Amino acid sequence: MIMLAPTRRGTAARFALALLLAVPAVASAAEVQDPAAIDREVAAFTGVPIGAPGGAARPVDRRLRLAACNAPLALSWRGDAHASVLVECPDAGGWHIFVAAVTGPRAVASTPVAPVVERGQAVTVAVTGEGFSVSQTGEALESGAIGAWIKVRTQAKGDPIQAKVVRPGIVEVAVE
Repeated sequence: MIMLAPTRRGTAARFALALLLAVPAVASAAEVQDPAAIDREVAAFTGVPIGAPGGAARPVDRRLRLAACNAPLALSWRGDAHASVLVECPDAGGWHIFVAAVTGPRAVASTPVAPVVERGQAVTVAVTGEGFSVSQTGEALESGAIGAWIKVRTQAKGDPIQAKVVRPGIVEVAVE
């Protein structure tokens, strides 16, 4: 234990220093999820290395400071097009990130798939959830084939949203 002799000058500073020295230091590496570990988990999940078709397009951003996860990470494909991998920390108050894929395993083909929705086309935007479905008209801001995620703008003229092309003229936003 560190003992400091109290004086009128600097007593508060010495007390603060004593507190800092008395409290055990916590390694910051233990508090932050290792991005390289996330990369390894994604590569194991997809079965291919970073940059290969069907795998992550690039490594997880090293600037991310995600809380260390005590439970094993949960990984799943986002959507049927396999355009990205959802990585979640299942701890209470955990986090989730999306890791973009080069291409989905089902999307690897010798010929490109023709879009069924064209940029600028009027589309029906269906919002679906358990036991409900509502729809409104919108405008496709990108072209896309069935299963592709495209940006659309609804009648509200707010920020564009991502929607999945389900058939010609119809896009869907699933709410869980």
